[in-house]
Amino acid sequence: MCTVTFVQSNGKTIITSNRDEKVLREPAVEPMNYLINNKIVTFPKDQKGGGTWYAVNEDVTVLVLLNGAAEKHELKTSYKKSRGLVVLDIIGCNSPILEWETIDLTGIEPFTLVLFQDKKLFQLRWNEINKETILLDASQNYIWSSSTLYSAELRQKRAQWFSAFLDTKQDFSSKELFHFHRYTEEQNQEHGLVINRSDVLKTVSITQTVIENNKVKICYNDLITEKEFSNAFLTI
Repeated sequence: MCTVTFVQSNGKTIITSNRDEKVLREPAVEPMNYLINNKIVTFPKDQKGGGTWYAVNEDVTVLVLLNGAAEKHELKTSYKKSRGLVVLDIIGCNSPILEWETIDLTGIEPFTLVLFQDKKLFQLRWNEINKETILLDASQNYIWSSSTLYSAELRQKRAQWFSAFLDTKQDFSSKELFHFHRYTEEQNQEHGLVINRSDVLKTVSITQTVIENNKVKICYNDLITEKEFSNAFLTI
C-alpha cells in the first residue's frame, strides 16, 4: 500500500504495489475470491482489519490503496473505519467511480486510491476534509509513494528512479516491473523500493495485476515467507 506503479507496455496494463507494514501485524491472507454485493472480488486480506490494500473485481476494475493523501497528516487516536474496508465498499459496487463520488468518508484516515476502471485511470484522494478526483492519461506511466512514509523530496527521488528505469527500453514485461519493485536501491533499506527500518517496518509483499485483452493475471509475493501465489481469469 506504499509504492504503486501503473505501466502500459506492449498492449499490457501492469499495476504493481509494494506493501510496507509493521512486522508485528498479522500476515495477510493470500489473494482469494470473495463475493461482495454479488460481485466476485479478488484480494489479499488484512487479518487485523478484514480489508485490503489491493483488489480486482470481475469487471477488471483494479483499486489500490496508499496511506495518506498529498502530504503527511497528523494521526488521531481512533478512526470510524479501516481504509481497507473502504476499498472493499468501493470495489464491490457496480461503478466504483460513482461510489467514490457519493461515499461518506467522515471519520476516515486520509488515503490515496489508484483506480483503473473501464480502461480509465483515476487518482482519488481523501484528506479528512475533501475528496479529490483526477482523471489521468491511461496511456502514460505513473508511480506513487505513500506520503506517510516518504517525504516530498523522497517521493520525487523515487519518481526519478522510475523514470530512469523506463528510459532503459521501450517495452517492459511484468517480470521486469516486479524486478524494479523488488530490487531498486536494494541497499537503501530506509527509502528503497523494499524497505527494512530496524526490523520494525518492512516491505512485506508485492502484488501485481497484468491485463492483456480479456486475460487478467494476479500475482502475489509474500516477501516474509518467500511464498508466491497467482490467479488468472478471462473476461467476457
